[in-house]
Amino acid sequence: MRKIHILFFFAAAISMLFLCGCTVKTKDGNEKIKDIEFTVLGEDNIPEELKQIVEEKKEKEFKMTYQDNGFLYICVGYGRQETGGYSITVNDLYLTGNSIYVDTNLIGPGPENREVYRVQEKDSASYPYVILKIEYMDKSVVFD
Repeated sequence: MRKIHILFFFAAAISMLFLCGCTVKTKDGNEKIKDIEFTVLGEDNIPEELKQIVEEKKEKEFKMTYQDNGFLYICVGYGRQETGGYSITVNDLYLTGNSIYVDTNLIGPGPENREVYRVQEKDSASYPYVILKIEYMDKSVVFD
């Protein structure tokens, strides 16, 4: 009789382990639904009000959005850099269930060009930023 109780106990314990490992997966809204098409705006295509806001913020790093005429503008600035020659890549821009996800990266001048920039632009700081234009969506923007 004692062996049956021990066997029953082990069977119940093993069953509990398997049941604890089961979960119900729910969508939390963070999975990528689709890539978002965007346009990188040049200086001439930035709305005037947004241009003024960027001008005020460019000295320091900033991440912001701006809405105008059915479009959403996603702005990322990297603050004052000692020289020119920087570029910004957009690694990802996509829609999730809850938000718009954007990932950008600042790329400095290559090692072979750093001295050239220091000599040519000794007193010429730069303020690299990118403005992405997308169709307006009523979603929060997550910056990475």
